[in-house]
Amino acid sequence: MLDPSSPALEKARTGTVVAGTLHGVGLGPGDPELLTVRAVRLIQSSPVLAYFAKAGRRGNARAIVDQWIAEGTEEMPLLYPVTTEIHFADDGYVSALSGFYAEAAERIAEKLAGGQDVALVCEGDPMFYGSFMHLFTRLKDRFEVSITAGVSGMSGCWAAAGQPMTWGDDILTVLPGTLDLEALTERLRQTDAAVIMKLGSNFPKVREAIRAAGLLERAIYVERGTMAGETIVPLIAKTDDKAPYFSMILIPGEGRRP
Repeated sequence: MLDPSSPALEKARTGTVVAGTLHGVGLGPGDPELLTVRAVRLIQSSPVLAYFAKAGRRGNARAIVDQWIAEGTEEMPLLYPVTTEIHFADDGYVSALSGFYAEAAERIAEKLAGGQDVALVCEGDPMFYGSFMHLFTRLKDRFEVSITAGVSGMSGCWAAAGQPMTWGDDILTVLPGTLDLEALTERLRQTDAAVIMKLGSNFPKVREAIRAAGLLERAIYVERGTMAGETIVPLIAKTDDKAPYFSMILIPGEGRRP
């Protein structure tokens, strides 16, 4: 927790400093031109720019905003202690991430208590499978928080693929590839259209679930949608088992059409 004797906190408590606002800023799927006008304004006006990244790397969020950062902006990289090295269900993974999010929240709280706004930039939308939500829940009752919606990764991918996803009364289901094979297969059988995220090492299992649900012919694989190195192919044409973090599978609906 923030040290009660912190000068920044004391100034905020006595009213000599107005606490800053935490801005959760969605960046969209990867193309810097898909940022909203509001996102660019907040990135350029906030004195502190925070972003998540893997240790030893710059981070995709930081790369997306490169052209929009104002001179003199203080940068606050928030470096994950683990990413995919440990399974997400492992106690060590849960413990490491929980401590990381708590520490990151307090680093940001120090800036907010000192009267500085912080723009925490996030790929896609901040409230959709985003790390921002872990800090939001820790800080929302202590400081003012604003959310700037971003173009979601899935909408960026189906736009890049030129693929209509839902027609008429089609139901769209968004599935994490971390579900087990049986659960994935059953969910796919029950929906009209689907987006499957969090592929990575789950990719072979996801492909098997799609095959078992009888949807292989309709599935489209998108890798790094809207980014440099974008790849869009029918899933049936992808024969290897490799899928990076920024990839997903689209299964368009076939419902009522005009």
